[in-house]
Amino acid sequence: MALSTLDICKLAPVIPVIVVEQLSDAQPLAQALVKGGLPALEITLRTPCALDAIRAMSEVEGGVVGAGTLLTPKDVKAAKAAGAKFGVSPGITEALVKAAQDEGLPLLPGAATASEVMFLLEQGYSTLKFFPAEAAGGIPMLKSWFGPLPAASFCPTGGITLQTAPQYLALPNVLCVGGSWLAPKDLMARHDWAGIETLAAQAAALK
Repeated sequence: MALSTLDICKLAPVIPVIVVEQLSDAQPLAQALVKGGLPALEITLRTPCALDAIRAMSEVEGGVVGAGTLLTPKDVKAAKAAGAKFGVSPGITEALVKAAQDEGLPLLPGAATASEVMFLLEQGYSTLKFFPAEAAGGIPMLKSWFGPLPAASFCPTGGITLQTAPQYLALPNVLCVGGSWLAPKDLMARHDWAGIETLAAQAAALK
């Protein structure tokens, strides 16, 4: 049975947002993050090997691998074909909504304004990505939305750190946060999978 985006956002307090430059890094990275307690992984479609990385990571036991930076219907089709269990977009268009529905791909769509949140609620989406979180108003914005838009729940992503994540997670309309600090370039370059597992464990322990 396919997990909904709500189910996926409840798996752990942080969804790692990952850029995979080398395909050979994909599986050991996924293993380290999952072992550290973060099963939901967002692989951004920003590198030539991203779709192959999704295929490789999908073989890691316990992982729920999704595709990020979905911009077009073509991206949605490619992500689903690569084995992505969910998709994430920085914003939303009607074409993207239709493509995700046609492909049966659970979508975590991005919103940065009240109008976008209202549009997505109309489309049947109540689990949303708030992006770019810090640049778009951060915690004060989410607090302001909770009163008039209580049906929407969020995964804020963009500029969030291990230090600021707990303040987001304390909000009643936040399910989890997206974090790009889980696979830093220096640890990736050294293939320090144990170090990445430690970062994942710290993130998994957040409340």
